[in-house]
Amino acid sequence: MIHTFSCRVYYEDTDLAGIVYYANYLKFIERARTEWVRSQGVDQARLKEEQGIVFAVRRVEADYLHPAKFDDELTIETRVESLTGARIVLSQDVLRAGEKLFSAHVTLVAIGANGAPARLPAILRRPLH
Repeated sequence: MIHTFSCRVYYEDTDLAGIVYYANYLKFIERARTEWVRSQGVDQARLKEEQGIVFAVRRVEADYLHPAKFDDELTIETRVESLTGARIVLSQDVLRAGEKLFSAHVTLVAIGANGAPARLPAILRRPLH
């Protein structure tokens, strides 16, 4: 399953040359991940409040292929690569009119209120497949 999220490049996202500053791609894929989790029926605020579990990025491997520019409309595609009891590996691509500009593999982990690794509750593992 591919989840898609759209956003536009604003002036604040760019550098003096009018291209997206490299770190802002991480913001774009973060927004897409948040919407992907929401689309799976997971309320992250409620998960934290009721079970003390939050998601944290453990690893990001990123490839910058082509620059996005001011006013581009971008589509971020999110796919589940693998899922274990406490870890989710996603692939995320940023596209402009079908052209891949940026690609990342992101490892998310579940952690408890004390910061230690936590097991994803079974109710979460099912919807995230």
